Amino acid sequence: MRKKIVAANWKMNLTLQEALTLCSEVSNMLNDEQTHQAEVLIAPPFVYLQSLKNLLGDSKIILSAQNCSEHAKGAYTGEISAAMLASVGAKYVIIGHSERRLYYLETHRQLEEKINRALENDLKVIFCCGETSEIRNKNEHIVFVQNQLAGSLFRLNQEAIQNIVIAYEPVWAIGTGKTATSQQAQEMHREIRNYLAQKYGDAIAKNLTILYGGSVNASNAAELFACPDVDGALVGGASLKSREFVEIVKAMK
Repeated sequence: MRKKIVAANWKMNLTLQEALTLCSEVSNMLNDEQTHQAEVLIAPPFVYLQSLKNLLGDSKIILSAQNCSEHAKGAYTGEISAAMLASVGAKYVIIGHSERRLYYLETHRQLEEKINRALENDLKVIFCCGETSEIRNKNEHIVFVQNQLAGSLFRLNQEAIQNIVIAYEPVWAIGTGKTATSQQAQEMHREIRNYLAQKYGDAIAKNLTILYGGSVNASNAAELFACPDVDGALVGGASLKSREFVEIVKAMK
C-alpha cells in the first residue's frame, strides 16, 4: 500500500503568530476528524519549524522544510543546511519546486546535491517536477518531466530512491486557479511511475508516492485523489486556510 500524503506548502507567508494559529487550528480539526487516510505534512518558512514542533508536541502532523542548501555547512551566508533542518524537527524537505527553479535558476545537478544532503541527514525528500504551458502545448511535457527526474534522481540507488516522494506540479496550474483535469493528472502520474519503473523496477515504482500540486482545493481534491496513480497533494494557497486544508485531507479516502 503506497503512503498517502497531503502536504501544506505555506511558501513565504504568515507571521509567527499567524503560523502558530493556523497550525493549531489544523491540528485541532484533524484530532476531531478521525476518518482521513493521509499522512499530513506542513512545510512552513524554516524560521517557524522549532516553534511549530513545540506547539505540535505528539501530534501526528509531520513537519517539512521548503528547501535546503546543497552544501553541508560552511561560509554560505543566508543558507540553511539539511542538518540544521533535521535538528529542529523537520522530517521532510521540498526540493526542486518550480518557483526555486524559475527565480533562483536551480539546476538538475544542484538539486541532486540538495537531495544528497537531505538523505545524508535522514530527511525524506518531496521532489517537484512539472512543465510550463508552452512545453505542454508543444506536446513535450512527458519528455520534459522525464528529463527532470533523470537529471536529479537517477544516480540514487534502489534504497535511496525509496526515500523520495514525487510531486508533479504543472507550472501552468500553480497559483493560477487552473487545475489539471483528473485525466491529465493521471496521465502524467502514470508516465512518471512507468518511467521510474524502467530505472528501478516495477516493485519499487509501484510503492513510490506521487503527489499532485497545482491549485488543489476542497472542491477538486476528491476527483484528483480518485485517480489510481495520484497518492495525495502538495497544496499551496489552499493550505493557508485551515478549514479548506482539512477538507482536502478528508477527501483522501
